[in-house]
Amino acid sequence: MTERDAHPTAQRDPASGETRGEPEKAHEEAHDEARQDRPHEAEAEAVQENGAEVSTDVTPAGVPEAAIPELVIISGMSGAGRSTAAKCLEDLGWFVVDNLPPALIPTMVELGARSQGNVARIAVVVDVRGRRFFDNLRESLADLDSRSVTRRIVFLESSDDALVRRFESVRRPHPLQGDGRIVDGIAAERELLRELRGDADLVIDTSSLNVHELRAKMDAQFAGEEEPELRATVMSFGFKYGLPVDADLVADMRFLPNPHWVPELRPYTGLNEEVSAYVFNQPGAKEFLDRYAELLRLIATGYRREGKRYVTIAIGCTGGKHRSVAVSEKLAARLAAEGVETVVVHRDMGRE
Repeated sequence: MTERDAHPTAQRDPASGETRGEPEKAHEEAHDEARQDRPHEAEAEAVQENGAEVSTDVTPAGVPEAAIPELVIISGMSGAGRSTAAKCLEDLGWFVVDNLPPALIPTMVELGARSQGNVARIAVVVDVRGRRFFDNLRESLADLDSRSVTRRIVFLESSDDALVRRFESVRRPHPLQGDGRIVDGIAAERELLRELRGDADLVIDTSSLNVHELRAKMDAQFAGEEEPELRATVMSFGFKYGLPVDADLVADMRFLPNPHWVPELRPYTGLNEEVSAYVFNQPGAKEFLDRYAELLRLIATGYRREGKRYVTIAIGCTGGKHRSVAVSEKLAARLAAEGVETVVVHRDMGRE
């Protein structure tokens, strides 16, 4: 998956040295006096980017709160699939702007509010290509929060190995590698994005995903017409294949006896009824499910209160085939019964 470079453009005004007639000057002076008589309206500022001037005045009075568009900020590692995620939202009807300087995000929201409902959902791709603008992101997020803008951050993650392969396959340098190696650019980018990753509402690890699988994940999260209170992904995995980097919570099922050592159960997975029955007939299995579901109810309440809408719960065992699969299925059913929109993913089932 490669990143595409596209820059927002704006029409530039005529050169300031052009001769103007007296009526035009009088009109501008009257306009300035009128603005001074309205102190409750903030002054418009001009932000110059690549020779273009863009208005950055705040949302005008009289625009109803319902007209303020929903906002998704897409960021993450270069090569992790930001452009694919953005294209998916574009196909779902979102207005997408790639590589927008963070300082201009409030301006995009304002323009959407002025569109009289024609631009109800905006997605903005923010990344290290806008190096000198990236420091302005936190200030822009605080500005949006002060205006009660509904915004979410989607962070695309990937392993170093996967990113190196992708950059080498397209024979392009990493945006931050300079005179160094690709791995140097990746390390610098991880450090730069560390805080943003921690603030993300949704983290998607694309290390083992192809383009179609990433689009399916985005569709699952954004295709619905109504936004649920909380969406959960319950993921089974095998510890011998590594921890899922996008997991919010991790539980270890290796305290239960392994069906792998039962000859008649070994060929099957945790989706098999006999394997599931074997797992939950072990001491502590049902108790764990009950108590962990209770703990998740407490956590879910806090997530909703803090505005977090996505959670990935990873359930692990040795190989990700028996115990973790069986427990993930039962746990997902519990969450769904309690009104949490839940998706089950068995990451390592079939890898052995």
